[in-house]
Amino acid sequence: MQNLLIVDDNDEIRRQLKWGLSKSNYELIFARDGVEGLNMFKRHSPPVVTLDLGLPPNENGIEEGLRCLGEMLRMDPTAKIIVITGNEEKDAALQAVRLGAYDYYKKPVNLDELKVMIDRAMYLQNIESENQELRRQSVNETGIVGECPAMQAVFTQIDRVAASDVPVLVCGESGTGKELVARAIHKKSLRAESDMIPINCGAIPENLLESELFGYEKGAFTGANKMLKGKVEYADKGTLFLDEIGEMPMTLQVKLLRFLQEMMVTRVGGRKEIPVDVRIITATNIDIQKAMEDGSFREDLFYRIGVMTINLPPLRERGGDIELLANYFLKSVSVGQRSTNKGFSQEALDCIKGYDWPGNIRELENRVKRAVIMATGPEIMPEDLGMKGDEAMRQKLQMDDISLKEARLLLERDMVERALDKFSGNIVKAAASIGVSRPTFYDLMKKHGLKNA
Repeated sequence: MQNLLIVDDNDEIRRQLKWGLSKSNYELIFARDGVEGLNMFKRHSPPVVTLDLGLPPNENGIEEGLRCLGEMLRMDPTAKIIVITGNEEKDAALQAVRLGAYDYYKKPVNLDELKVMIDRAMYLQNIESENQELRRQSVNETGIVGECPAMQAVFTQIDRVAASDVPVLVCGESGTGKELVARAIHKKSLRAESDMIPINCGAIPENLLESELFGYEKGAFTGANKMLKGKVEYADKGTLFLDEIGEMPMTLQVKLLRFLQEMMVTRVGGRKEIPVDVRIITATNIDIQKAMEDGSFREDLFYRIGVMTINLPPLRERGGDIELLANYFLKSVSVGQRSTNKGFSQEALDCIKGYDWPGNIRELENRVKRAVIMATGPEIMPEDLGMKGDEAMRQKLQMDDISLKEARLLLERDMVERALDKFSGNIVKAAASIGVSRPTFYDLMKKHGLKNA
């Protein structure tokens, strides 16, 4: 069921629309004024909105209605907004359409006519969304792989924010693919022909970060033998990606805020203000809300950079995407290594699916790269991944539905692996340490797909 937002200060009209549209296939969301309307729009992302132009504090004017229209289209340029006007306000309605409204409807409200207009707007929005989905289906277009619901929501957000210049904050643990999301937004935006310039705010010392961002004039400090542009200037007409924004020192947060307010750069050691036209995307792996509470991150800066927020799920919460990504990386790495005949053994897949992946996608990719190099046979084994099964075993043993047989197999494999490690592959000593004969030990190795390195 799709969301339909109705913004109108008139109680009677809201009741009329609620009654008339209650049997339609829409989830109705109501707002009494512009502030509430914008909050509902941001929270629910409705594809279609009916917006009364005459909103408080001046119900007889159109200023608040036009302001809301502009803000909504800034947040989601694809939204279909139908403005509701008085019978004598045709000029205002046409002005709204010029600003980007989908259509206008003159009071008094005829439910049948308005419903036809809403249905048509929803239909058009669905067609446009389907076309966007078809354009996005190629994985290689952005390099982002994912089929789980959480990632589908991320893909939808990428499409929505790419169409505008609204600042975007990408949140997620290290290794979840925040820069990939930033690049996807840039590639799908109107700035795609220009560069996306990344800078890692947490990797550059505080005394160098300002000049990296804003550049410096000749003679600004010892060693400044010539003028140098900063990353912000190089990103002009494109996108500036500020990674690990949460690590930015407080003194630079103030200067960044001033830049975002004015879109003017002053190089270190200079006085000239240089106008730039950039789209800002930021990313962080820290809890920004907590950082604001403890005073390490400015609240006013957050409201500048976090107009739209995209939250990336950690790999451990992505279900079947883990195996999907593992096979994607295996195929990519194998082609580069000219080794296209390798596949994962069942034991390796069990380890991959059972592991917690604290390093997220980056760790998975690195382990697969290692495995392609280390594997000597057609199948990749857990040891090729640098995983002896310990991590997967510990987590599987904590599962409520594991059977006694499965637990025994996991413990058996673990004992054999530990014995091999302890005695550096000496089969006689390893077998004796767990109380079995050498032939039995070989049988156990074969049973669990283990090799003697």
